[in-house]
Amino acid sequence: MLTLHTAEASPELAVLVDGARIAAVGPYEQLADEHQDARLRRWPGILLPGLLNPYAPELLERTYHPDPREANEFGTAPITGERAAELFRADPARLGASARRGVQRMLAHGTVAVAGELRSRAARDAVRRAGLATGRRPDTLPGPPSLSPTPLILLPRLTPGAPARFAVFDVPDTATLVRRGASTCVATVIDGRLVYRAR
Repeated sequence: MLTLHTAEASPELAVLVDGARIAAVGPYEQLADEHQDARLRRWPGILLPGLLNPYAPELLERTYHPDPREANEFGTAPITGERAAELFRADPARLGASARRGVQRMLAHGTVAVAGELRSRAARDAVRRAGLATGRRPDTLPGPPSLSPTPLILLPRLTPGAPARFAVFDVPDTATLVRRGASTCVATVIDGRLVYRAR
């Protein structure tokens, strides 16, 4: 089934998805007229190719993402540094569940690709199962590791035939996205699947 994605602040860049691939890219009015049978998903903000987060090892293997049921004990914010290392040493099984929650947080920030060498099978499996692409890590990283890194790294432009991988941010333009960060994400699509949608 065809699905047409469009965002209010970027009508010139609508994406027609057929299964896991991009069928067409172009102005919303043109694609909507040519494919009137397509299911429509209309979003606020701007539609972009999605982000690459270069801090996969730091965020998925060296950060503990607490389970919501652990909020009373650990809070809800990611735990880093020696405290995270202590938690993983005390219970190595925590790594897999934490990595899966970390991936979910990445998806909620418009991440569709990651970079950096993942050494644990648990983290690699979490990335693979989510469908995240892997890319080359830049030679220098400004840091610190973040779900919304600075600078934001956008993937290349969307093209027909490519995997349907993109994100939508509730901002009027890319300058505002850079200023406000990736937490403005309202939808993330990977391989044609809506893997994150803001409530």
